[in-house]
Amino acid sequence: MTEFLVRRFVRDYDNTDDAQVRTRYGLMASTVGICCNIILFCAKILVGLMVNSISVMADGFNNLSDAASSIIGFVGVKMAGKPADEEHPFGHGRLEYIAAFIVAFLVIEVGFSLFKTSLGKIFHPEEMVFKGISVFILLLSVCIKLWLAAFNRKLGKRIQSAVMKATAADSLGDVAATTAAMVSLLVYGIWGLNIDGIVGIMVSLVVMWAGVSIAKDTLAPLIGEPIDPRLYGEITGFVESYEGIIGSHDLIVHNYGPSRSMASIHAEVPNDVNVDDSHEVIDRIEREALKKFGIFLVIHMDPVETNNSRVMEFGCMVENVLKEVDARVSFHDFRMVEGRSRINLIFDLVFPREYDTEKREWLKEEIERRITEADKRCCLVITAESGFGVEK
Repeated sequence: MTEFLVRRFVRDYDNTDDAQVRTRYGLMASTVGICCNIILFCAKILVGLMVNSISVMADGFNNLSDAASSIIGFVGVKMAGKPADEEHPFGHGRLEYIAAFIVAFLVIEVGFSLFKTSLGKIFHPEEMVFKGISVFILLLSVCIKLWLAAFNRKLGKRIQSAVMKATAADSLGDVAATTAAMVSLLVYGIWGLNIDGIVGIMVSLVVMWAGVSIAKDTLAPLIGEPIDPRLYGEITGFVESYEGIIGSHDLIVHNYGPSRSMASIHAEVPNDVNVDDSHEVIDRIEREALKKFGIFLVIHMDPVETNNSRVMEFGCMVENVLKEVDARVSFHDFRMVEGRSRINLIFDLVFPREYDTEKREWLKEEIERRITEADKRCCLVITAESGFGVEK
C-alpha cells in the first residue's frame, strides 16, 4: 500500500534529495494521516457514546489531536519546502522541526486533558454497556494505526523527515492507548469490572510520554547535534581519498533542515606543493562533495611539513606521548620553530567533549611534562579544543 501511494501521488519519487520531492512526500503523508485520523475519531466517539466509555472517547480525541498534528505537519512541510530568499539565505528547512515541536506540545496537552478527565471517572464511575461491535472497531483501529506507524517510519527514513518520524512514534503510542481501551471493554464485558477510569489514566500517560519523546527528538537538531558517525566517516574518507590531501580534521556540519546542510573541514596538504595546485584540488573536492552528499562543503587548507626529518621526528614524539597519556586525545596543525637553545612546538590538542576543565588541564600539563622530559629544549604552545564530530 505504501509503495502504491508513493508511486501514485509522488512525482519523481526516487529523487529524495530534491526539496520539491520531499515536499510531495510530506504532503501525501499528511493527507493520509488527516483522513485516517478523522475516520478513527468519528468511529471511536460513536463507540464511546454507545458504551459510555471515557477511555474509548479519550482515545478518539487523541485521534482528533493526531489529525490536527497532521495538518500542522502538512503546513510545516509546505513551508519548509520554500526556497531560500533574501531574509533566509539558508532556506526554510528548520520550519519542519518547529512543526514537529508544535505537534509534540499538542500531544502532551491532549494527554494531560485526558488524565484529568480519567481521574474524575475513577472517583465518579459511570455505568458502561458492552457491545461486541465496539471491540471490533477498536481492533480495526489498532490495525490502521500499526499501518500508519510503519507508513510514516518508512517514508521518514527515506526522506529524513523529523515530522514523519515523530508521527510514526505517536502512532505506536496510539496503538497502546487503543489496546488499553479495548482491554477495558473486554474486562467489563467478561467480569463486569469497571476499570474505565484507570485505563483512561494509562492511556493519558502513554499519550504524554509520546509527546515528550517527540519533543526531545525535534529539539536536538534545533539546538545542534553532532554529525552522524557514519556520515562523518564518509565525508572525511572522501576528502582524504584525493591525491595531494594528507589528512583532515575539524569537520563541522551545520543543519538547516533535512537535506539542507553546510559543512567545513580542514584538509592537510604538503607545504612544498605549489599553492595553486593544492587550491585546484580543494576546489574540485568542494564541487564533487556537493554532488555526492548534497552538502555545501567549505575546505580550509592546512600546509603540513612532509620532508623535514626533524619536524617529523618531533611530531612522532608528540604522537607517542599522547598515546601513553590518553589515546583519546589527538593533535593537529603541528609546527616547529627550532633555535639554538630552544625548540617551539606549536599544535592543537583535541579533547573528547565530555572531559571537564580540570581533566583537560591535568592532561595538558602531563603532556607538557613528558615532552620536556624527553627534550628539555622543548617549549610547547598548545591550543586546546573539543571535537565537533566523532573520534577517529
